[in-house]
Amino acid sequence: MFNTTASAARSAAFWARTAALALPLGLALASGAQADEASIRKNLADRMGNLPRIDEISKTAIPGIYELRMGTDILYSDEDGNFLIEGALFDTRTKTDITKARIDRLTAVDFAKLPLKDAIVIKQGSGARKVVVFSDPNCGYCKKIERDLMSVKDVTVYNFLIPILGADSVMKSRDLWCARDQAKAWRAWMIDGQPAAKAAEKCDTAALERNMALARKHKIQATPAVIFEDGSRAPGAIPADQIERMLAAVKKG
Repeated sequence: MFNTTASAARSAAFWARTAALALPLGLALASGAQADEASIRKNLADRMGNLPRIDEISKTAIPGIYELRMGTDILYSDEDGNFLIEGALFDTRTKTDITKARIDRLTAVDFAKLPLKDAIVIKQGSGARKVVVFSDPNCGYCKKIERDLMSVKDVTVYNFLIPILGADSVMKSRDLWCARDQAKAWRAWMIDGQPAAKAAEKCDTAALERNMALARKHKIQATPAVIFEDGSRAPGAIPADQIERMLAAVKKG
């Protein structure tokens, strides 16, 4: 007859031995991961003094390859920091750009936290729907999207000025921001090519500096950059029908 008591005892003894073996193995793996991170940090610091501070080191799906996060920048390294890899890590199975997906998460925009007071605001119709555009006053594509936005109904457009195309862009942004009627001056310049009046010397243009810092934080490096309420982005001068579709998608979501 089968002895269930003896069987249970043997089973308990087996799992006890397994647990005892697993504990040091788990500690060894954790210790190994910490050793890898320490090696990467030390070797890169010793050999590449101009490398930005590494905020986070994590394993990738490739054995022996680690992700190095520096702010919102991503590099890769072997487990000893002997090799540094710059570029996109691409998953051929899922056809996914892993590096881009990671950076997109790091630079995601929380629309509710955007400093809308630093934008030139244009309300059309009820203004119930909202969209943000990062623009340079000398950007031809920004002027194109501004014309397209005029046909979009019931939307509030928040234009964040980021003068990235040179000194003239800085001066024009200053004049537009300091205009008595910012929205009117903005449309007059972007649509009709009518320059804004020269800004007074005492005008506070700190918002433009904050806008530049905001753009850097979210890796907005070209204009126009369009951001919708759900945080989704559309780089470039997207046409009015695409803007409408994306606004509708946000409302459904």
